[in-house]
Amino acid sequence: MAFAPDLRVFASGRNFAAWLGLVPRQRSTGGKSRLGGVSKMGQADIRKLLIVGAMSRIRWIIRRGVLPDNWLGQVLGRKPRMVAAVALANKMARTIWAMMTRQENYRMA
Repeated sequence: MAFAPDLRVFASGRNFAAWLGLVPRQRSTGGKSRLGGVSKMGQADIRKLLIVGAMSRIRWIIRRGVLPDNWLGQVLGRKPRMVAAVALANKMARTIWAMMTRQENYRMA
């Protein structure tokens, strides 16, 4: 909370993740959207913490030797570990935005 403004300022979780620098850079012209690499522009401190947390989760899954059948397991099956970590950090940022704006606690699915 010390590094980020009030999360209700952001219209969506994607806007919050973009502010952190966790979404692909968009280059669009003529209505055709082209996504590039992750921009890394934004709040570096929070972004690094989210990516470190995502990497620890991925290392834990890989040490177990079994990829789960959920979303993260599918991403790890087709993408490099660091790309999967940034994708998981992006998902965690959007979840944090939703929990903080709705003032809810985390619920296990």
